[in-house]
Amino acid sequence: MANVPRSFLQVAAKEEEAAPPLRVVQIEGLVILKIIKHCKEFSPALVTGQLLGLDVGSVLEVTNCFPFPVREEDEEIEAEGANYQLEMMRCLREVNVDNNTVGWYQSTLFGSFQTVELIETFMNYQENIKRCVCIIYDPSRSNQGVLALKALKLSDSFMELYRSNNFTGEKLREKNLSWVDIFEEIPIKVSNSALISAFMTELEPDTPVTQCDYERLQLSTNPYLERNVEFLIECMDDLSMEQQKFQFYYRNLSRQQAQQQAWLQKRRSDNMARKAAGEEPLPEEDPSNPAFKPIPEPSRLDSFLITNQIANYCNQINGVAGQSFSRLYLMKALQEN
Repeated sequence: MANVPRSFLQVAAKEEEAAPPLRVVQIEGLVILKIIKHCKEFSPALVTGQLLGLDVGSVLEVTNCFPFPVREEDEEIEAEGANYQLEMMRCLREVNVDNNTVGWYQSTLFGSFQTVELIETFMNYQENIKRCVCIIYDPSRSNQGVLALKALKLSDSFMELYRSNNFTGEKLREKNLSWVDIFEEIPIKVSNSALISAFMTELEPDTPVTQCDYERLQLSTNPYLERNVEFLIECMDDLSMEQQKFQFYYRNLSRQQAQQQAWLQKRRSDNMARKAAGEEPLPEEDPSNPAFKPIPEPSRLDSFLITNQIANYCNQINGVAGQSFSRLYLMKALQEN
């Protein structure tokens, strides 16, 4: 039996379906420097930019990036921003630089990035790109001597549920989806060419101590901890408001169920009287009755995102507080000696 020839689109679609899951995001050192420079120049304002590279098997290679103009709430400005992106990618293609979009990067303030806007941006990218990531950089966290850089993607189960726009408790239990299953953090691997590695070795100072090492020894972490605690309190207030919405929903639901039972008992007693009189019984369901109108259940997406943000703030406070205690004990031991 002769093999049936397949078109290029069929072959590409089959390879796309058989693509392995994303395991590593490999970023060139120059790209990281561009991201840090852009985010720190405009801090504390939040900025974004485009990531360019290649999708190779289970590795997403990020080989270049460029910043987006500062966005304003104006349709003309937004249209100019879209034209700017297209023009930049055309110029990169003309000079034979990777111009395949693999995601975007954005800055954040004290780790407050888990929002509905981030999810919507992910879904917009997913319409055209099968696999994309978002690189999050936090300048405020990096000031503590840590490279606060992480790569995120949405989980497949969450994207499927988001497309259906059904975040009810029953659907979440059916999918076995919790607040920790929204985002997936992908490990980041920094890659440099042999020439750049050799050049960096030449630039390496004789002393092994760097500026980053001095930053790790800063004893003053109160401002960072105070801001984290402030944001944590705000998130707790938001979570309390979300819980009040669900309490109001369940109160209305129990009240409606009581009204339905009362109406059914009255209708059944009326039907017994009608049967005794030899008349036809009335139906036990009345769609026009307000008591049988379903009450929409509030979405749990906002509460999931707030819970994610609370966990992020708690982890940051825990990490910084632990490091601060270690430094304080170190300084105490040095002073005693």
